[in-house]
Amino acid sequence: MAQGPTHFGIVVAVRGAVVDVAFPSGSLPAINTALEIDRPDQGTLVLEVQAQLDGTTVRAIALQSTNGLARGVPVQDMGGPIKVPVGADVLGRLLDVGGVPGDNKAPLPDDIPLRPIHRAPPPLQAQGAVSEVFRTGIKVIDLLAPLAQGGKAAMFGGAGVGKTVLVMELIHAMASEYNGISVFSGVGERSREGHEMLLDMTEAGVLDRTVLIYGQMNEPPGARWRVPMTALAISEYFRDEEHKNVLLLMDNVFRFVQAGAEVSGLLGRLPSRVGYQPTLATEVAQLQERIASVKDAAVTAIEAVYVPADDFTDPAVMAIASHVDSTVVLSRTMAADGMYPAIDPIASSSILLDPQIMGEEHVSVANRVREAIEHYRELQDVISLLGMEELGSEERRMVERARRLQRFLTQPFAVTEGFTGIEGRSVEIKDTIAGCKAILEGETDTWDEASLYMVGSFEEARAKEEAARKGQKAA
Repeated sequence: MAQGPTHFGIVVAVRGAVVDVAFPSGSLPAINTALEIDRPDQGTLVLEVQAQLDGTTVRAIALQSTNGLARGVPVQDMGGPIKVPVGADVLGRLLDVGGVPGDNKAPLPDDIPLRPIHRAPPPLQAQGAVSEVFRTGIKVIDLLAPLAQGGKAAMFGGAGVGKTVLVMELIHAMASEYNGISVFSGVGERSREGHEMLLDMTEAGVLDRTVLIYGQMNEPPGARWRVPMTALAISEYFRDEEHKNVLLLMDNVFRFVQAGAEVSGLLGRLPSRVGYQPTLATEVAQLQERIASVKDAAVTAIEAVYVPADDFTDPAVMAIASHVDSTVVLSRTMAADGMYPAIDPIASSSILLDPQIMGEEHVSVANRVREAIEHYRELQDVISLLGMEELGSEERRMVERARRLQRFLTQPFAVTEGFTGIEGRSVEIKDTIAGCKAILEGETDTWDEASLYMVGSFEEARAKEEAARKGQKAA
């Protein structure tokens, strides 16, 4: 959706998603301007200007399929960026990149407010500081990589280690606790996942406070590239006009970069490092810098990031990581060992893990947990070659406590209940700290490790251990 037309051009070339449009001399539309082609049989085709080739021609990227588009067709210059519907009427709806509903419900009202998808971030002096903690109920995140209200958190992981499950659990965990608006942006994901998300939101009863925006895998790269901008335009309206906190969830930001690389290739730009677009850092910055808090409302972002071939030095991954406050790294090794959520306690971090924000006890316990698990990892080669018997008594005790800590930081999720048959748990941060402290101080040294696996609080683990001992006595 865009504003009223100013003047017309004509299509002079079509190469897949790239369309060249000629305009009268001296009246070229600016970069990022929306163009529209009215096709009676197939609806409106939206284009976005990406380059000015000469004094009369622009090159644009199509946001829908260009099948059947011919040269000589008239094109409207819409005089500004693509505009999408915002406000209360989009809550509970599933929209595409242009704000068109895709949920087979009633069309949006004609008088709905519209906002451009391209906008400058709030000035620095208007932005609020990030210091309030965003509780998730997930032990390992709340302890080692706490999320910030109005901050940006990224879940990094390769294929199949649980990024989408983790984002879904965060949505589920926050649905009951969180009073603001949720905006979910599905970037280049499977249509099945979008359908599941819609069903889950409906069942959880939170769809009326949520907007779903999708640019799916089967859509042109232009649509996948601009879907996060549509989500940001809607989020910014709720933040600035309605003064409401917004939870912005993106799955998957890597697909945004990938779509940008496809667009760059289609436009004929020379690739940069590892084949990525030369504008990679700029595109990521333009997206991330708009996720900000103002004085009375915040946009909090939780982003899933696919790590190609588990290579954390990939330029796209490093560009995204440089903008986030909390980094949650998912480990394939931990997933293979059955440690779910497969969050690496060593590689995950947060700027909030500071005694002035989280308190001395929290930071002290978090650091001790990290040290114990890191020491265990250093000794793993020795253990696998020579066995535990070769370790000294102190080191053996440390290794056993680290193994128990790893098991205690596992947790059953509500969203996986259908697969595991185990009811999901949400754990208070004080219970997580108390449990880790008890393990570090040796309270569980005589326990079976299985008692600490896939439980919520430490008291639940204690009850599990006592039940197991009673069962052994009875046997």
